[in-house]
Amino acid sequence: MRQIINHFTDDDLYKFTMCCAVIENFPRAYVRYRFTDRNNTVYPPGFADELRRQIRLLETLEITDGEIAFMRRRCRYIPAWFYSFLKGFRYDSRWVSVEQDGDGHLSLMFEGCWSDTILLEVKVLAIISELYYIMTGQAPGLDYVRYHDTSRDKARRMLEAGCVYSDFGTRRRASFEAQDTVVRAMKECQKSARFPGRFIGTSNVYLAMKYDLTPVGTMAHELICALAGMYGPQMANNLAMKTWKRTYRGALGTFLYDTYGWRIFSLNFSEDYANMFRGLRVDSGDNFEQLDLIVDKYRSLNIDPREKQVVFSNGLDVDKAIEIQRYAAGKCLPSFGIGTHFTNDFPGVRPMNIVIKLDAVKITESWPFYCRTCKLSEDKGKYSGDPETVRCFRRLLRLDD
Repeated sequence: MRQIINHFTDDDLYKFTMCCAVIENFPRAYVRYRFTDRNNTVYPPGFADELRRQIRLLETLEITDGEIAFMRRRCRYIPAWFYSFLKGFRYDSRWVSVEQDGDGHLSLMFEGCWSDTILLEVKVLAIISELYYIMTGQAPGLDYVRYHDTSRDKARRMLEAGCVYSDFGTRRRASFEAQDTVVRAMKECQKSARFPGRFIGTSNVYLAMKYDLTPVGTMAHELICALAGMYGPQMANNLAMKTWKRTYRGALGTFLYDTYGWRIFSLNFSEDYANMFRGLRVDSGDNFEQLDLIVDKYRSLNIDPREKQVVFSNGLDVDKAIEIQRYAAGKCLPSFGIGTHFTNDFPGVRPMNIVIKLDAVKITESWPFYCRTCKLSEDKGKYSGDPETVRCFRRLLRLDD
């Protein structure tokens, strides 16, 4: 079977920005990640064997001079030393274990130095998603000509409604070709006429380079989860904001706040951080309720929320985004990151519902044990972590009071 991932930067920007922050702040930290399939999918026989082979093929990837030149030009906030790290970086399949049980269910775990294993998540999820459609025989039926037209129509509707938006669809795309088709169609639509909205780019660095777009992304729950495991969840958001400030000095100023819910984040979100960060990202909960909480918080700090960006990325489609746009207009600077609805929306094809989340962390390799961690977003369906750790964190954060 052909190699599924063929470019080093066929990955989301936030994995690179996070990797840079990890090296600068936690160079000796070790981690474990675990795979979760929320659909409890039964994978075809031999799936794990082919997945292992595809992961071994990642070892052939090297960042090119052209990719580095593009990132230097478009990602000026990334320090120069990081490109030397990427130039020497090589994947190692020994960081990954893959198993498939007798019923066809899949299990994966990553383990190793955080700065190495952090670059696996998005690529492995994209491999699993595309490989599933190949091995179940659905891939030949994907009509990319029609998909191009459908994607242009989605873009037109978003742009006409005044939405500022980007593609966030690498992790659960139907295929690389599907995401490539989406990005190409949306750039074409943006250039074809004047619209009140704007397609600002894609999270995928390689496709941003291919189509001369802005790579979009900042950070992930993973950073807050790791800090919570190492130091406790009560101040994990505060420590994450300090870490981000130390690394990027005010650039990349959109903070993903919902790792342990709005309440605990708002207690950590003081006036200095509210002024420093350009805005916040809503990734769970009711979008309208979350926006109202954000607006009230800014106002309580004597900050005009109309000057702050709020990025919505919680399971959106075009209809939901347009509805939020109408509600948010005049309250903030709304923008949208849309993933699966853009890159895995073929008739008759069920998108994967798969994630890889940080499970445990230790501050250095010399520690004899890991500290477990979890994520407790505004949606219980998006919780991650073993039940005992979830109960412990809920108690520490007094979420049941």
